[in-house]
Amino acid sequence: MRSAAVVGTGLIGTSIALALRGRGVTTYLIDKDPEAARTAADLGAGIAGRPREPVELAVIAVPPQHVAGALKEHQVKRLADDFTDAASVKESPQREAAQAGCDLTRFVGGHPMGGRELSGPLAARDDLFQGRPWVLTPSPQTRERTVERAGELAELCGARPVVMAHAEHDRAVALTSHAPHLVSSLLAARLLHGDQSQLGLAGQGLQDVTRLAGGDVELWTDILGSNAAAVAEILAEFADDVHVVVDALRGLGAVREPEQRRAHTDRLSAALSRGVQGRARIPARGTGVRGLSAAYATAPRGV
Repeated sequence: MRSAAVVGTGLIGTSIALALRGRGVTTYLIDKDPEAARTAADLGAGIAGRPREPVELAVIAVPPQHVAGALKEHQVKRLADDFTDAASVKESPQREAAQAGCDLTRFVGGHPMGGRELSGPLAARDDLFQGRPWVLTPSPQTRERTVERAGELAELCGARPVVMAHAEHDRAVALTSHAPHLVSSLLAARLLHGDQSQLGLAGQGLQDVTRLAGGDVELWTDILGSNAAAVAEILAEFADDVHVVVDALRGLGAVREPEQRRAHTDRLSAALSRGVQGRARIPARGTGVRGLSAAYATAPRGV
């Protein structure tokens, strides 16, 4: 790849651009806020402004609800030969792109599985996606060359491309990203009810479990709303588990007889044990997904 464009110079878009520039790819930066594009350019992420001729690949790095509109606009303007996106939800942008009349033969959904709780171009890093999966979600219309270019993009950014169906991707990120973000936010909100003497005892554990709560509110409202059904299903199951634990803890707080306490203790212990078992299932970084060549031919395609 010799040329690319990034539409949206926030954390993800600027990180992609920095990685591409580090690999010698001429990269153009476009943003509805020209100052953001200039900031990204000052960081060495590329050239602020549109190219004179179409580039090989454009990355639409905007929130999910804006993907279809941006894709349509820049396809009409012939920004690039091929297009991908970087949104963390795949079903609704694909459906909206089809409704908008976008050229789906030259578009493949994409989601680099890397991020930070910070936002904006100044938070960008050229190694943000190093060793991480980069999901591609081709539709039945997507031409193979477009998928290959998006796969090359992922590899240039140090990531490992993997193909998934749109719905499969959205269910996966509901479990591994979207619901955890909301749980972190809800837990952090409880701190609004603590006084300063209590908060003064906070340690690294609290910092760890509330780190995600520092994310951009507008962006995460968009993400969660765009994947609402899948996230709601995960949270409903989580809420059931919380109710079981609450009942166990209230029981332990109310009774003193060992025989009466045993059933409550067993339920609490079982919940903690399932947590240990679940955490152990998280693959080590750099493992756990199929590569592009192995997955492309067999993965289900389409919304």
